[in-house]
Amino acid sequence: MNSATSSHDAPAAAAATATGNPDALRARFRRWQRGALLAGALGLVLCAVGLFIHPRQAAFSYLYGYLFWTGIALGSLAFYMLHALTGGGWGFAIRRFLEAAMATLPAQAALFVPFFFLLSKLYGWAQPETRAHDHILQSQRWWLNTPGFVLRAMIVWAVWLVMAHLLLRWSREQDATTDAAPTRKMRSLSGPGIVIHTFIGTIAVVDWIMVLESDWYSTVFPPLFLISQMLTAMAVSIVLLAWLQPELPWKAWATPKQFLAVGNLLLTFVLLWTYLMVSQLIIIWSGNLPREILWYLHRSAGGWKYVAAILVVCQFFVPFFVLLFRINKLRPRVLATIAAGVLCVHALETLWRVAPSLHPHHFAVSWLDAAAFVGVGGLWLANFFFQLSRRLTVPRHDPRIATAFPPVAHAADIAPFYATTSSVP
Repeated sequence: MNSATSSHDAPAAAAATATGNPDALRARFRRWQRGALLAGALGLVLCAVGLFIHPRQAAFSYLYGYLFWTGIALGSLAFYMLHALTGGGWGFAIRRFLEAAMATLPAQAALFVPFFFLLSKLYGWAQPETRAHDHILQSQRWWLNTPGFVLRAMIVWAVWLVMAHLLLRWSREQDATTDAAPTRKMRSLSGPGIVIHTFIGTIAVVDWIMVLESDWYSTVFPPLFLISQMLTAMAVSIVLLAWLQPELPWKAWATPKQFLAVGNLLLTFVLLWTYLMVSQLIIIWSGNLPREILWYLHRSAGGWKYVAAILVVCQFFVPFFVLLFRINKLRPRVLATIAAGVLCVHALETLWRVAPSLHPHHFAVSWLDAAAFVGVGGLWLANFFFQLSRRLTVPRHDPRIATAFPPVAHAADIAPFYATTSSVP
């Protein structure tokens, strides 16, 4: 038997010898779901208590936790549309992870409602005394006002929810039929959908994050934040893929070729994140723009400068030099370790972007930051594991599977797992 034939038979052989039990895995997810739900409820109770003790700190902490966890879901939506346009085996291997993350968006939209009541705690434009002494805020009154903020947030969330709903519905339809029409619909939506997502994502980043410091401007910041979301979504998917590799049906799909592909994507987005970070700094610093430089001065005061150094080392240098070597991308444990590190550093990066707006002259981290992170994260993880437990099947009938996985698409060894379709509403 030649090497080509052996490589083609490998996924089918892996499936034939796999011992994973989808029912046991589903039960494990449900246990973790209950634990995450309990932790999330406790975290949010502490946030509610903190709202009476330190209202501004509680508002900023909630924003921090919300941005991190919601970013994973939005990054998954962007990656899902990217795969719908381009195809490729890497997307089928992580498709259920992306779908489970996208399915959490309705709950995240509900968790956004408290911000409508926290505007005066977060933003200078919502504080009459601050606006009265700031001519820049006065000149931006046509945009920075409560009705406009609420209306834009409702439009942004409506667009995200509609796109996610349609993509998930067409995915279910494709699982149920051999007609390629649902896949064509996903591809038709994803082209303009990526453009629309970038546009409304820019509005959200400006409204929710940039105006924390109303005198600061950066045209690079919105795309940088959107790239960070995609980076974390890929990191989560890699960790899950490596963890679930021994389980069916992923044992047949999580091949070295797929790990190499997702590793290359992780490296690509690490480089893109670094390019945008450096570009923003160079443009602002070389332009000698006092208001814009002030944003960096706040994030280099006191201990924040050490956080910035950690971001440079652990968000770029370490993953860059490790992922440069092909062998590391073929080792699931090594790749998952790097992805988990990127995920942890991004949590620190999100805090670095938000917290100095409240504490611009010194380093300060509150217990409410941890409470909000656990609170929002617990609810998100509970929802995510619930959604994932309902999607423990490989994608079915997508016409591009035969090209990406010729042996898998026709292997009798995993046929029962194609037939075990979860009922997803």
